Amino acid sequence: MDKKKILILGASGFVGNAIYKELCSYFDTYGTYYSNRSFAKNKQFVRYDLEEDDIFQILEHIKPDIIISSLRGNFPAQIQAHHHLMEYLMKTKTKLYFISSANVFDAYSKFPSYEHDKTLSLSVYGRLKIKIENMMMRLPKEKTAILRVPMVFGNTSPRIKEIKENIANKEPIEVFPNLIINVTNDDRLTQQIHYLINRNKTGIYHLGSSDLIQHEEFIKEVIEHLGNYHPIYKRVYTTNEDRYLAALPKANMLPKNLRVSCQEIIDHHLPV
Repeated sequence: MDKKKILILGASGFVGNAIYKELCSYFDTYGTYYSNRSFAKNKQFVRYDLEEDDIFQILEHIKPDIIISSLRGNFPAQIQAHHHLMEYLMKTKTKLYFISSANVFDAYSKFPSYEHDKTLSLSVYGRLKIKIENMMMRLPKEKTAILRVPMVFGNTSPRIKEIKENIANKEPIEVFPNLIINVTNDDRLTQQIHYLINRNKTGIYHLGSSDLIQHEEFIKEVIEHLGNYHPIYKRVYTTNEDRYLAALPKANMLPKNLRVSCQEIIDHHLPV
């Protein structure tokens, strides 16, 4: 059987690279990088400058069956690139898996959000994701999957690196006592994406823990797992009431073995 050809846009970033590592043994997997030259030696990686290069050239060269978009960078350039992706999808049999964010709901703070809830964001980042999601909604349903992801942790994640640096430099660690979130890590997220590709799934998926936790409690527990530290916490109150930033799965549930709890994400952070 021919291996599916997968192109990961933004494969040098934390999430994109984790997806690449998960898929590359099973599929003919390609990735784009921008500034990290260490990827140039890998023949499966192509350099892509979001602001200068035309995505069409890469698509014509690789001819992927599936595109996974995990791009970061200039927002108008991201929108332009995704416009071009939509045109390409309409002309080919290619499918697009888009890494979106729980931030598409950050204007609704009174309750968690589910797959078919209306999106509304107060942040520039959330609005960018909504704009791209809306473009995808205009395509035939079987062409796209929107993967909304909460905060992603993991031993090499930028968030954990920042916590470790703050501890080392005796800098305060910001926690949001009133913020209720769900979370994930790179291992579980990439397994879930692998499953969706294997099963040819499309639609909207919320790929976070199936339960909720307070941001402050979560960060403190993760730090306890990292080692015997006594950091300084800076509590940030944006409101006096609890507010939610959580995208919970309900309509499109994954198999039990692929679901994850907040506690599992916490336990994953053992000292390295």
